Order: sequence, then C-alpha cells, then structure tokens
Amino acid sequence: MKWVLLILGCLAGLVALVAIIGSLLPAGHTAAVSIRLKQKPETVWATITDYAGQASWRTDLKSVERMPDQNGHQVWREKNGNTITLETLEETPPRRLVRKIADPSLPFGGTWTYEIAAVDGGCTITITENGEVYNVIFRAIGKLMDPSATMRGYLKALAKKFGEEV
Repeated sequence: MKWVLLILGCLAGLVALVAIIGSLLPAGHTAAVSIRLKQKPETVWATITDYAGQASWRTDLKSVERMPDQNGHQVWREKNGNTITLETLEETPPRRLVRKIADPSLPFGGTWTYEIAAVDGGCTITITENGEVYNVIFRAIGKLMDPSATMRGYLKALAKKFGEEV
C-alpha cells in the first residue's frame, strides 16, 4: 500500500512540476514558414481560400464544413484528429489572408496569416502563426514540440497539390 501511495505522490508531484514550469512560460508564441512555388499568386490564392476543397489535397484533413458567419466573417469547421473552427478575419486577394481559431473552449488559440508575394516564375507563400496556449500543462509539453510542424505540413501538402516538392 505504501508503494501505491508513493507512486501516486510522485505522479502528482510530476504533474505539479510540469504545471509550474508551464505557468512560467509565455502563453503566446510566433512561428513562420515559407516556400516558393511555380504558381501564380492568383492560383495559390484560389486554392487556399477554397476551404470546402481542402480535404481533397490536405492529407491531415478529414472534412470541412461551412458554419454560420461570425461577426460578418466566414466560419469553417475542420475535422482531423481534432475539430477546429476557423474564422476568416481578413482577405486581401491574392496577397493576404488572416484566419483565427474561433472556438474559445479549446486549450489553444491564435491566428494564421498567409502572405503571398509574386516572384519571377511563381510566388512565395509565408504562413505566420501567432498562437496562444492557455493550458499550462499543454504549454510546458509544447516546448518539446516543433511549433511550425503543422504549417510545414500544410505547405508541403499545398506544394504536392501543384506537383511540386518543398
């Protein structure tokens, strides 16, 4: 019985330590990733703003569903391992798109800003994540993960859709 209590005490102490570490870390972070494509900015814009069609080229996405507008903005719900509701805050075709996580019940939130710039023979697309992790345990664990992994996966899938490699 003492061993069980000792093990439970150690586990509780470990969780408390992780929570303390997480509470000392900033909630916000910024990460950015860019790629160059051989596509016109208008082509890339049409692809990234066709939210309903993204499940056909994003391997991480199971489905996308249109939701009622919020604050006069389009809202879409993406289902992959999680369900994430995204609100489109800004659209400046074919250069700039800003979308934010529109579900306050999630332990994280923030925006993705997509910027497309014409270059000789194509364009560059940069995604900047301004994210927040509200749960202190997730914040601590998140320090062990790559904050740009999801964006890199998105851009890799986008390039693959156009038959290009990153």
